[in-house]
Amino acid sequence: MIAIDYIFFDVDGTLVDSRKDIVNAMNYALKKLGVNSRPEHEIVSYIGTGVKDLVRKSLGPRNIALTEEGVKIFSDYYTKHATDETKIYPHVKEILDYFKNKRKFVLTNRYSQFADITLNGVGIRKYFEDILGGDDENCLKPSACVVDRALPRLKIDKAKSMIVGDMAIDIQTGKNSGIKSCWVTYGLGKFEDVKALKPDYIVDDILELKNIIK
Repeated sequence: MIAIDYIFFDVDGTLVDSRKDIVNAMNYALKKLGVNSRPEHEIVSYIGTGVKDLVRKSLGPRNIALTEEGVKIFSDYYTKHATDETKIYPHVKEILDYFKNKRKFVLTNRYSQFADITLNGVGIRKYFEDILGGDDENCLKPSACVVDRALPRLKIDKAKSMIVGDMAIDIQTGKNSGIKSCWVTYGLGKFEDVKALKPDYIVDDILELKNIIK
């Protein structure tokens, strides 16, 4: 076990299964823009690198000029439907309760507003001291700046910090930032993408963090 006082949690694929609501919002935006809808698995493969990138990839190269309008339509719709079908993954509430004395943060490439709405909607926003979101396109995971910017303000000790996420981008953030990393296998990430990065810990159930963090 390792002494960790600060835990950074990813959102999509780690805390919540939000695929349906993201796909629905994206296809709504595409329809409004007169672009063919995309299959769920394709849109899901674009999740994780920020809202603008999600919209850009979903639109495709031919419709790149519609990106800004697409972001607005997607955002307006998603804000109203963020938790229509989104569910918390098993044992998430239990582990957040278990670590009630740890300082916990959300670290996501979502816009902070979207993370706030979703976490409030599923009833777990109260567990997190702050949301470090992807509002600045120049400072997104896996860049070290997402953690480094927060250090002075939040008074965080890197040596006692860990990021918990489901994708290679989360593990790479941990490596780049010099903090411990834990990969949850049940989310959107693929083993072959994560394996080469050698996360410090791997869990199949988020409840297993009990056996890692003291």
